[in-house]
Amino acid sequence: MLKMKVQVVGLDQISMLPVVILTDVMEEKFLPLVIGPAEANAISLALEEVEPPRPMTHDLMLSVVATLGGSVDKVVITDLVEETYYAQVFVKTEEKEHQIDARPSDSIALALRCDAPIFVEQKVAEKAMVAKRQDDPEMEDFKRFLENLTPDDFRKNN
Repeated sequence: MLKMKVQVVGLDQISMLPVVILTDVMEEKFLPLVIGPAEANAISLALEEVEPPRPMTHDLMLSVVATLGGSVDKVVITDLVEETYYAQVFVKTEEKEHQIDARPSDSIALALRCDAPIFVEQKVAEKAMVAKRQDDPEMEDFKRFLENLTPDDFRKNN
């Protein structure tokens, strides 16, 4: 299993759907997950450490777990089947550890609220994680050139 952290929540520029980007601890690879707007909001609030005036669904879930004598130990993204990710929330009680089927977005929102670690199974990482692109010096030079262009640079000298 690979330990992950939430890098950012935002909108995919092509599909305009909410996405959460997980990255490995060394920030060498990342895993983009398309999520729903409500889950994006819940994850963003947790990242920004905003406490709503009333408990949201994920806060309620943690409260129920704690009231029943448990704690969220970790969350694991366990599988990827036909473009659908699967996850498990591991809840510890005095008696045993329970594995609860959950959507990755809900799992991440829970983990952020209680500082539980987030993991990705190796088989998911091999299928879906993307390596961070290496910096290309030539491309960087070209980007700097473009930054300095003005509309006058495209006019013909007469």
